[in-house]
Amino acid sequence: AKINLNESERPIIDSEFEEITETEESTTKEKLKSKWARLEALVGADKRIEQIASDLVNHFENRLVSIDGKGMIVCMSRRICVDLYNQIIKLRPQWHHEDDDQGFIKVVMSGSASDDLSFQAHSRNKQRRKALATRFKKPEDELKLVIVRDMWLTGFDAPCLHTMYTDKPMKGHNLMQAIARVNRVFKDKPGGLIVDYIGIADQLKTALQHYTDGDKENAGIPTDKVLAVLQEKYEILKDIYHGFDYSIFFSGTPRERLAIIPAAMDYILGLEDGKKRYLKAVTEISKAFALCSSLDEAIAIRDEVAFFQAIKVAIVKHTITDIKDGVDLDFAIKQIVSRAVMSYEVIDIFATAGVNKPDISILSDKFLAEVRGLPYKNLAIEALKKLLNDEIKTKSRKNITQSRSFLDMLDATVKKYQNRAIETAQIIDELINLAQEFKEAQQRGEDLGLTEDEIAFYDALDTNDS
Repeated sequence: AKINLNESERPIIDSEFEEITETEESTTKEKLKSKWARLEALVGADKRIEQIASDLVNHFENRLVSIDGKGMIVCMSRRICVDLYNQIIKLRPQWHHEDDDQGFIKVVMSGSASDDLSFQAHSRNKQRRKALATRFKKPEDELKLVIVRDMWLTGFDAPCLHTMYTDKPMKGHNLMQAIARVNRVFKDKPGGLIVDYIGIADQLKTALQHYTDGDKENAGIPTDKVLAVLQEKYEILKDIYHGFDYSIFFSGTPRERLAIIPAAMDYILGLEDGKKRYLKAVTEISKAFALCSSLDEAIAIRDEVAFFQAIKVAIVKHTITDIKDGVDLDFAIKQIVSRAVMSYEVIDIFATAGVNKPDISILSDKFLAEVRGLPYKNLAIEALKKLLNDEIKTKSRKNITQSRSFLDMLDATVKKYQNRAIETAQIIDELINLAQEFKEAQQRGEDLGLTEDEIAFYDALDTNDS
């Protein structure tokens, strides 16, 4: 945020200063000149504060679109902290709240009774600052932004903090300590982002001389490099979807947008090694997007990144049976999907694909007949495979022998499918036959008048070669 004097104002600066201070003694005039010519005065000029507040609000809102978390703003003085706060809440009045336990943004600073009245609302004792720190460290708390001068720049650890806005000259150890606040490992955070309004790049390079080559390579990466990675992963995903039109996702009705999801899943699952390649590419584009989401080039493809994420989340949820197979199951970078484009209703993959999921067992004849008639065959296979696997896992708690046998059969069928040695329709038939055998095996105990424990015991005896 550059500091410039308006050319039209240059000739009148001195005359206006003389007019305002004409009743003051010369020593007072010189003190005032010195005070307001200092860097802090220029950095804290009203126009510049307005410019930074506008840029910061837009940037942070875009940042939250791609990755949920917290931001810290570092200012030169307490006066600038307060002025910036006031300007930000002019733009976003809903972010302000007088109570410490509510509000989106707070100034964190110490104070005294002699402070200017405008400072009093932001001056807190140690206990109140500690309560704010507790709020800020909680990812789910609504306190997302704090403005500081010196507080919390060293020894403060909030892993969910992912963005630092610097508007204060810093160097050496103090600079490294400050920016380290945003680099703690946390869930899907690919790295800390530094937004520099005053120009600390040279000081950062100097400070990095004290670190190892490995540290240097991973610190201070410009966003244009991240943007290049984003574009590369975007092209890979566009290639994966070559021949599949997903444009209705952006322009259609909610029902049409929902209907494209199983179609896209079916398309991905039908590609050679499609699921593995797709999940990897979406994970990589999400990390890059999280670091440069506020750039125009990233915003231009934000909706498509949201679509890629929606399909990834659906695939992970409805097809993956092995926890190692699907990363980020609990935290599948949901922010892009939930905030960037639109809200989605809960996806019932069976209802979306045209199947009324019955209340009775998933292995009922009626349900299996519906699965056989699913329009999306690849999706039908993955869904049925997951359901069977889950049933077998449940069975294994009681009857290890029987469940091991069915698991072998399931693995053999899936291998045929993966090796493309059998057609999609045949695979569905094989899985349905397996489901029916499984159901018959469950019925066997009831026909013999045996409990689940008893049938499991006799099965174990029957397969015991000794």
